Amino acid sequence: MATMESLIGLVNKIQRACTVLGDHGGQGMSLWEALPSVAVVGGQSSGKSSVLESIVGRDFLPRGSGIVTRRPLVLQLHKTQSGAEYAEFLHAPKRRFTDFAAVRKEISDETDRITGKTKQISNIPIHLSIYSPNVVNLTLIDLPGLTKVAVEGQSDSIVEDIENMVRSYVEKPNCIILAITPANQDIATSDAIKLAREVDPSGERTFGVLTKLDLMDKGTNATEVLEGRAYRLQHPWVGIVNRSQADINKNVDMIVARRKEREYFETSPDYGHLASKMGSEYLAKLLSQHLELVIRQRIPSIISMINKTIDELNAELDRIGRPVAADGGAQLYMILELCRAFDRVFKEHLDGGRPGGDRIYGVFDHQLPAALKKLPFDRHLSLKNVQKVVTEADGYQPHLIAPEQGYRRLIDGSITYFKGPAEASVDAVHFVLKELVRKSIAETEELKRFPSLQNDIATAANEALERFREESRKTVVRLVEMESSYLTVDFFRKLHAAPEKKPEKNGNPPGPNNDHFHDTSLARIGSNVSAYIAMVSDTLKNTIPKAVVYCQVREAKRSLLTHFYAQVGRKEKERLSAMLDEDPQLMEKRTQIAKRLELYKAARDEIDAVAWK
Repeated sequence: MATMESLIGLVNKIQRACTVLGDHGGQGMSLWEALPSVAVVGGQSSGKSSVLESIVGRDFLPRGSGIVTRRPLVLQLHKTQSGAEYAEFLHAPKRRFTDFAAVRKEISDETDRITGKTKQISNIPIHLSIYSPNVVNLTLIDLPGLTKVAVEGQSDSIVEDIENMVRSYVEKPNCIILAITPANQDIATSDAIKLAREVDPSGERTFGVLTKLDLMDKGTNATEVLEGRAYRLQHPWVGIVNRSQADINKNVDMIVARRKEREYFETSPDYGHLASKMGSEYLAKLLSQHLELVIRQRIPSIISMINKTIDELNAELDRIGRPVAADGGAQLYMILELCRAFDRVFKEHLDGGRPGGDRIYGVFDHQLPAALKKLPFDRHLSLKNVQKVVTEADGYQPHLIAPEQGYRRLIDGSITYFKGPAEASVDAVHFVLKELVRKSIAETEELKRFPSLQNDIATAANEALERFREESRKTVVRLVEMESSYLTVDFFRKLHAAPEKKPEKNGNPPGPNNDHFHDTSLARIGSNVSAYIAMVSDTLKNTIPKAVVYCQVREAKRSLLTHFYAQVGRKEKERLSAMLDEDPQLMEKRTQIAKRLELYKAARDEIDAVAWK
């Protein structure tokens, strides 16, 4: 079985690693929170700082009147076998402090960096590690002192803010509460005990500490509290004798202060029978022993939580993608796989697996028919225009039987109007395809980590769509022109050929060709051309969509990135690496996940190795 020192030391090590990686919050319980620590809670001037310094054996905390601790101080004690004592701050990892007066100044300076030189508080913790052969392995959290009133320079909400901050630490189920109460204060009014009772009603996480025993009025003592008769806790009360202000002013060594504290209890007529269970040294050992017991009890749940988190981190790494290979061949393969992933999403849009492809059908079913109906055939085949076209078509020699040239020119002029809707259909489908390319790139999860490759694929795809649009435009224009190049003769042969009645003109003899240009004749010509154009419109309504799908949609499905594949295959390794240049934020996220994954795996292995060997 592992020793107490090795097990708690391992927890300290893991907690520090969690702190370095920022893994001490977020959704659910973090590993930092799952590992037990000790929160020091008490009212202002209750002696919290003195208790901490007694446990550490060093004078290192800022002192003063009013609110001195304005940010949580996460203090990790690491027992070393030998060597000089030193301290390190997380915010200054490359600086080792051997002068503990400098540690005190750095705590004050770091507090001011966040809160300014005010009396305001901040919930951003300061992380301090102390390495010494004179400490036990512990993680202690020094919290701002609870207060009842705001003083000048503090916000009206300071009382509630401090309590909420303290509560956020002590309400966690793995937090051990060190409730500090001055012996010269009625235990019933203790802010620390009141708060501890609220968050830990069973008392199994609470240790009561009485400070300032030597400052009680003569003739009074705290034996009822220390013996558990005034207020019972599951764990024994511990009495502490802090250094006097005179000792502090004289810079009395903490080791000397510990010896004086032992002598006080051993020689005290009131507390002599409790001397073996009093003092800061006993408190440190008591906390360390309890911490080891709690850790052992929590090991199964901690291991379970670690395994669950490892699975979640692996899944997250798979989701955002593993690191890019350095080999050129592997990079080329990865690019092609990413392109195929995009291509699959794009085809799902076209084939109906994802929304968007139906908009192409909308172009053919609604937009094209509506555009055909709006063509200005009524104006083109008006009596006046028919007469003008037919007359001009005959030139100097009038037609003998029917105005064939006039018919042809009217038909040619009408068919020309179809080019507009045909080209508009091509452009509308092109717009839909471009939008589907954009959506497909955004929806391809594998591509999200490679903004440069996204741009390259988008550029290549849009260039291909432009080629398809140009080919499609040529094709639909040819379809329209083919209708002009050869007219369907059978249509005109089947027209009703009844003789026209010539209108009487009050006995006036008709002029040259006037019998062919009366309104009835012109209307008949316009009607015949209109009927033929309607037939052509029905034909184009069917053939234009076929041409557009064949030239644009079909080609987009078959060969959208064909040119791109050929270009990528000829690129040098440096260019391939540039194409796989990831989003820096995503790279940083993967790095952090990988570090956390490494931390959790190492923690699991070390806990297994240390706890059960």
